[in-house]
Amino acid sequence: MTKLNRRQFLDRSTKTSLGMAAGVTILAHAASVRGAPANEKVVLAAIGIGGRGNHLSQGFLERGDTVYAYVCDTDIKKAEGRAAEISQKQGSEAKPLQDFRKALEDKSVDAVISATPDHWHALSTVWSCQAGKDVYVEKPACHSCWEGRKMVEAARKYKRIVQLGTQNRSAPYNMAAKKYIEDGKLGKIHMCRIYNQKSWGNLPAAPDSDPPAGLDWSMWNGPAPEHRYNAALHRGWHHLWRYSGGDIANDASHQIDLARWLCGVEYPTSAYSVGGRWASEGVMETPDSQVAVFEFPEMVVTFELTLYTPYMLKTDSVIRDNDMFPYWPQNATRIEIYGTEGFMCVGRHGGGWQVYDRPKDRLPVVKEQCYGRFPDPEHKENFIQCIRSRELPNADIEKGHRSALMIHYANISYRLGGEKVVVDPETEQIKDNPKAMKLFKRDYRAPYVVPDEV
Repeated sequence: MTKLNRRQFLDRSTKTSLGMAAGVTILAHAASVRGAPANEKVVLAAIGIGGRGNHLSQGFLERGDTVYAYVCDTDIKKAEGRAAEISQKQGSEAKPLQDFRKALEDKSVDAVISATPDHWHALSTVWSCQAGKDVYVEKPACHSCWEGRKMVEAARKYKRIVQLGTQNRSAPYNMAAKKYIEDGKLGKIHMCRIYNQKSWGNLPAAPDSDPPAGLDWSMWNGPAPEHRYNAALHRGWHHLWRYSGGDIANDASHQIDLARWLCGVEYPTSAYSVGGRWASEGVMETPDSQVAVFEFPEMVVTFELTLYTPYMLKTDSVIRDNDMFPYWPQNATRIEIYGTEGFMCVGRHGGGWQVYDRPKDRLPVVKEQCYGRFPDPEHKENFIQCIRSRELPNADIEKGHRSALMIHYANISYRLGGEKVVVDPETEQIKDNPKAMKLFKRDYRAPYVVPDEV
């Protein structure tokens, strides 16, 4: 592929943005530059290199227009191992660090890729913005309603690009679905159903102990309340209130954000949620069965979660990479949108969408459909484009924050025993409910504090 200089890159980026807005991708490949000159490569620092962080680093390296200067993880052994792999692959040194704040001091670093546990998303973003770095941060945006707004404030104050890892906003097939809805072809929409159904067991309790060699447990625990190392806490953080908001935050944040975008809604007027952890015993606190209801003007949005349903299947790679649709009734991450002119099923991260009319002769009638592909490369492309152009990204942190609010409102209601919470869209706060507002913001453990003034 022909190498592009900075001016050519910006020109192509503009054309690609127009194409993506129309629901198509102009670039033959989602990498904008292959083998870019060293002085034009975007210099990155990884914050968190396990699981998702590892996948992200591989994807950014494959582009050819980025280079890693630092690989940071509170587990220094993990950082050292991945740094060695990255260094070999990119042909230059990526330094391992246990404390990512040292990477923020390096003025040559353009952006950070934050793939930490949820309770670190806000603080890693705010500190990075304050240091003049652009940020790609994994979903969900934040651990609480309050700190999500602080992330937006930091992005705007320091004029930083902050892209949330909700890749659906960069998928051409979802852009086509959005256009189909905006063109009125689905009619008026008054109901949307969001599903998140999978199998995720519990963990038995474990005694407190010393942390594994090489792990800075105090920093991993970060903003959360002080606690001695515990293997069950370390492994089960997705389902513990001190670190996350359960699977409505961990996985369903993708569907919730996609549904909110497609339906064109902003703040719910109210939310309530009920459920429980009934299917298995162990240390996990967040529900394995949960229903949430969000009221919007002339629209109701429901969310349903189950974590004991192995017969519900996420869209697999074969469907994502081919012209295929999921079997919708057992698709674990589907969205159902009910309009006056049709019923739309949408898959996240590929899977496409189909619109159904009334059955004919007891057989389904598909009015319109669009195949989908996994949009991870396009989302990285959009982030790199915006680093160079300084335009807001597809999944700008303001959009991600508003979607995360739905998650937090639902969890606040759940933790209050299903109490309905009424939202003030002007302040994002919960009206006339001091108990709910106590859950609006967490208490921080120094020095890991999101400041009131970012």
